[in-house]
Amino acid sequence: MSAPENQADVAAEEVTRIHPRSVLGRLPRYAAGKPPVVVEGLESYKLSSNENPLPPLPAVLEAISGQTQVNRYPDPMTTTLRTELGGFLGVPPEDIVTGAGSLGALNQILAAFAGQNDYDAPDEVIYPWRSFEAYPICVGLAGAMSVRVPLLPDSSHDLDAMAAAITDRTRVILLCTPNNPTGPALTEQEVRSFLERVPSNVVVVLDEAYVEFVRKAGAVDGIQLYRDYPNVIVLRTFSKAHGLAGLRVGYSISQPELTEHLRVSATPFAVSQIAEHAAVTSLRHIDEVRERVQALVDERTRVTSRLKELGWHIPEAEGNFLWLALGEQTPEFAALAEQHALSVRAFGTEGIRVSIGEPEANSRFLELCAGYPSGPRVLTVHK
Repeated sequence: MSAPENQADVAAEEVTRIHPRSVLGRLPRYAAGKPPVVVEGLESYKLSSNENPLPPLPAVLEAISGQTQVNRYPDPMTTTLRTELGGFLGVPPEDIVTGAGSLGALNQILAAFAGQNDYDAPDEVIYPWRSFEAYPICVGLAGAMSVRVPLLPDSSHDLDAMAAAITDRTRVILLCTPNNPTGPALTEQEVRSFLERVPSNVVVVLDEAYVEFVRKAGAVDGIQLYRDYPNVIVLRTFSKAHGLAGLRVGYSISQPELTEHLRVSATPFAVSQIAEHAAVTSLRHIDEVRERVQALVDERTRVTSRLKELGWHIPEAEGNFLWLALGEQTPEFAALAEQHALSVRAFGTEGIRVSIGEPEANSRFLELCAGYPSGPRVLTVHK
């Protein structure tokens, strides 16, 4: 076959192929935490996904074991859950929109307020970086443009730089508190000061997926802010503190002028009957949930205190995880953890996020760190 004929065939084949949207080629791939490898003689532990190491409460497991009507669609308004949440949080149930985890609720927010509009330039979404790795994916798929603002040297949000990044194309700003994967939480005072610099037509999302683990004095509480600022949306989830990650129950809270649009963009039937029933039951046993959360916070304190004794420098840890700014040594440490039957979450050559897991897993992690010669001694920030 001659070269021209071959080129023509290739061109024809290219025309007939199905191509995805061009944005997919520019987006990172979400990398979920890997399960631990099997090492002979050692129990394996997964510390890579910020999961609650404990199963749901016994009352929750009992409540959902009898749920059999999965042949029927769930209540699209998740009325029972929103009513229960409204009473628990002290907010009108009408201000709550549920979603498939806080990530599902975030996608609903972006679908409603940021994307490609009836003009050439896409909307902009500002968020800190490094932060939750799904942010650039969600923003890109919504058709909007990511504006990443590097973290401060202490791994916290640079709110001054984020305010300076606002343009007339900015539609949404994401604040992750505590910041995943680095750990620091924002204070109410600094967020209120930031909000005063944000135009009232820009939506500010407070992603509080780990709010139950925060013990920092003066830490921001999104529920208080949403009452005072009509452009604030709060994101929360049952995945972490309640141990319901596999059932995908999250929600957003905002004032009616925003929720009316979120109900249009919400995925129908995103929360199953089983998930709703589990979440409601867990809320009704909140004291037991809080006991479990405090046990994890106590473990977090034990781990971070020991690391400091070893001379390791770690950022403020306010979630159920901690951050090791290992830089170029990140792959080496992750491989070493794997050899000890521990899976951790490595981020390129930036650092490693380690979830707080079972006490035995945390102790083995500390033994690994005690024998590792080059832990993070100085704060670094990677742009």
